[in-house]
Amino acid sequence: MGAFLENTRIVRHADAGPGYRTLVLEAPRLSAALSPGQFVHVRVPGLEASALRRPFSVFFAGEGRVELLYKVVGRGTAALATAAEGDTVDVLGPLGHGFPETCRGTPLLVGGGYGVAPLHFLAARMVQSSPAAHPILFLGGRTRDDLLALDRFAALGVEVRLATNDGSAGSKGFVTDPLDDALIEHRSKGMPFELFTCGPDGLLKAVAQRAVGTGMPGWISMDRHMVCGVGACFACIQRVKGPDGRPFNARCCVNGPVFAANDIIWDS
Repeated sequence: MGAFLENTRIVRHADAGPGYRTLVLEAPRLSAALSPGQFVHVRVPGLEASALRRPFSVFFAGEGRVELLYKVVGRGTAALATAAEGDTVDVLGPLGHGFPETCRGTPLLVGGGYGVAPLHFLAARMVQSSPAAHPILFLGGRTRDDLLALDRFAALGVEVRLATNDGSAGSKGFVTDPLDDALIEHRSKGMPFELFTCGPDGLLKAVAQRAVGTGMPGWISMDRHMVCGVGACFACIQRVKGPDGRPFNARCCVNGPVFAANDIIWDS
């Protein structure tokens, strides 16, 4: 199904942590069409008509609603944060290619900050389609305030392993530390797994390296500045290996945002 416009209604808009918000939209068409890892382009209420839409990962879609989890970081998200329940929001979607929804072995989900949003949608879809999936979430942040949606993952029955830079929750250090422990455990027992990640570039590269290094599938949601969302402006370029093995400039908004780990060409 191609992208379409839906005029949605805000049914809930609430704080999700210091500087973070959840936005719940009544969107029956989009909720039925979206897949984990895809994104939507939102025309932000309160901005001038000439303002560009803003892209958002999808936190959850189903039961006639679409949920977004975002951080207030600039003019667009600051304006969005003032939108009230009952307001209408024009949304374009579904956009991009998302994660595979099934995997061989244990799904290991690795997130940082609001990069956790599409991983929650993925976990919900996996648990719904296969109760035996048993995803494990590895979630990292600078402090405990950056560890989002823990209650939502708990409600899904997802095991969560935490790390913070300051040690205020979980282990002290990077989220790759508990991840590495799990990789050692799975490999020593011959247990297959696949890696799924969304977050800052450093985390994405680290997870991709581990997928390639272990020879297991890895799926990386690239965080690039998407201006148009439909591949027209070439602002969200990522170098990847094409089907013929030769490098090409992929547009994250239409060719991604999710890519196979062994296809990504990282800047040295």
